[in-house]
Amino acid sequence: MRRSQAPLVISCGEPAGIGPEVAAKAWRALGSNIPMAWMGDPRHLPQGTAYEVIGRIEEAGAVSTRALPVLAHPFARACTAGNPDPANAQGVIDVIAACVDLVRQGRAAALCTAPIHKKALIDGAGFAYPGHTEYLAALAGGGVQSVMMLASDALRVVPATIHIPLEDVPRVLTPALLRHVIETTYASLGSQFAIETPRIAVAGLNPHAGEGGAMGAQEGAWIGPLIAELATGGRQITGPYPADTLFHAAARQRYDAAVCMYHDQALIPIKTLDFDRGVNVTLGLPFVRTSPDHGTAFDIAGKDMANPLSMIEALKLAARLARGQGA
Repeated sequence: MRRSQAPLVISCGEPAGIGPEVAAKAWRALGSNIPMAWMGDPRHLPQGTAYEVIGRIEEAGAVSTRALPVLAHPFARACTAGNPDPANAQGVIDVIAACVDLVRQGRAAALCTAPIHKKALIDGAGFAYPGHTEYLAALAGGGVQSVMMLASDALRVVPATIHIPLEDVPRVLTPALLRHVIETTYASLGSQFAIETPRIAVAGLNPHAGEGGAMGAQEGAWIGPLIAELATGGRQITGPYPADTLFHAAARQRYDAAVCMYHDQALIPIKTLDFDRGVNVTLGLPFVRTSPDHGTAFDIAGKDMANPLSMIEALKLAARLARGQGA
């Protein structure tokens, strides 16, 4: 079976959150059209979920039309919705690694990850990574430096720095890092999203993109010159632009992705424009990985209230990217 024809694999994420619920709902919406398998402990699925344990992911295609195919991975304990149990932390981590193995072997077309709860992973298993994105890069090996993109029909954004305090951003944001993020984004828009001539807009770090040095020096000192250097050979990489004028409707028509300087500069606009359908895509990996753009939502876990749209969009995008159909 070619990779593009293989099933998708969904990692269970934090079992006490809404991950199992949105996975089950997404299967009900898509299972007849997109073969998939969920990996985790079947005890953690919502009561009444129509599932079938399979021995190999290759069985998922035949099962997916009638039940959620489950690759059973026993956890230390059952779970109480809304209350993460650190005893299950290692199981969450191990499932992610096992799913990556399936994708890297070509037995799964792509990986879609349900949300994790980093504190539970740290408390229960000493998890050493700031988040999913960094752990997946470590699993990929070979010095991979992955990049996080948030994508929807309305907007694609890429934060150059991610899960760090705002006070650390000017120190962590270096020319080498920004170069890597822009180049990875440009290459991925072409290779994964099938955009023949990608257009990237780069936000400034400071208010008004520094306003000629009056509100910050980084734009003039090195961000602007770096963008000019990268915009050679016909590459449409422009900026730095003031972030407060980069996301209105007319501005969004002028680029395929916006590279932003820090987490909230990127995530606030996409969550404002398309909260329920945003998808997290990890760029720079040797496989396709998507994820819903929301957290574990412990406050509504177990109440059948979770909106599955982001998980549905994440699975649909994973299938398209795995088939080379772009977005």
